[in-house]
Amino acid sequence: MRDSTIGVLTQGYAWLPDRLRTVDGEAYRTRLLGRPAIALHGPDAVRYFYDEEHVVRKAALPDPVLDTLFGQDAVHTLDGDAHRARKALFLALLGDERRVEELGDHLRRRWQEAVTARRGERIVLFDETARVLALAVRDWAGLPLDDALTTELGRDCVAMVDGFATPGPRHLRARRARTRQEHLMADVVAGVREDPPPPGDTGPSAVEAVALHRDADDGLLPEHTAAVELLNILRPTVAIAWYTAFAAHALHRWPHHRDLLRKDAGGVHAVAFAHEVRRFYPFAPFVAGLAARDLEWRGDPVPEHTLVLLDLYGQNHDPRLWDHPYRFDPHRFTGAAHRPEALVPQGGGDPAEGHRCAGEDITVMALATLATELARLEYTVPDQDLTIPLSRVPTLPRSGFELRLA
Repeated sequence: MRDSTIGVLTQGYAWLPDRLRTVDGEAYRTRLLGRPAIALHGPDAVRYFYDEEHVVRKAALPDPVLDTLFGQDAVHTLDGDAHRARKALFLALLGDERRVEELGDHLRRRWQEAVTARRGERIVLFDETARVLALAVRDWAGLPLDDALTTELGRDCVAMVDGFATPGPRHLRARRARTRQEHLMADVVAGVREDPPPPGDTGPSAVEAVALHRDADDGLLPEHTAAVELLNILRPTVAIAWYTAFAAHALHRWPHHRDLLRKDAGGVHAVAFAHEVRRFYPFAPFVAGLAARDLEWRGDPVPEHTLVLLDLYGQNHDPRLWDHPYRFDPHRFTGAAHRPEALVPQGGGDPAEGHRCAGEDITVMALATLATELARLEYTVPDQDLTIPLSRVPTLPRSGFELRLA
């Protein structure tokens, strides 16, 4: 069977949807990195993929991805009780409504400071938003870093995400960024453990919670692992810069949403707008795991250790699930609640029981917040290349979305 690794690297987001079309949406078999693989699609596939009786993560992620995006020994590599114990740490921090609101307060303050400081300037929105998100999550997490180190943290988090899915210079930058930040975060963790702060009124900060977390074996995480997991809170928050650039792109193409967001006193349209940005624009092309044992998918055999891919980008544009899927329409999310197994920009399943991202609430909150701030902001959009190349993973407008503040 032909290996598709080169196709994934050259076609990016289009690779898997194109292949699934050749089998009319049924399972597509191939090889990736020399390993037998089967690609699945649709809500039934989401439920199948996130059932630990079917698919496990241990040994599924290749070292190049762990050494850039997630980190070795990260929660993403665990299964069963070990995964649930580690995931509880993230759910307590990222799924708590009060903590989500606190991060939103920090984000609005840092955004407004940045806008005030750069009045009249031409900025690259993606770069500036990454810096603002890094400052906001630093404040929220209780990181003892000055502004210069926090700006470097933001750049390094961007590099980790930007270089995980490609060979060459981007990948090398991602590896160096991860090494640098893991060393810094390990020092932060060691400092907390040497001098634990007294408990605060609102509970431990994110830094304290990670440093003092006890895993399934009731032991503290090794310092390196704690550093990895701390970055797995910081890095995804900074990565919301990608979605913010997409939100600006949407407001530029469909400017009537600016008025809707400005008049949106209850935040309903802002949340719907955030969901539609996540559905419409490309973020993660697919996720992967390993068959836990000899399985079947709709009567077809799936041998143990087969690489199982779950289509994300294609599913978010499937006309069987979404009316007019290539129309940008936030109103599709203002009626009945959407099905979690249909909208899968960051994976699917139950975040409490499976591997669905624990930070989706933060992503939606931050994106809704920043989209509303953009709608209220006076700026012009200079001539630039706003093409979004689907061959590049992760992608964004080529210019990073430049704007000139009024």
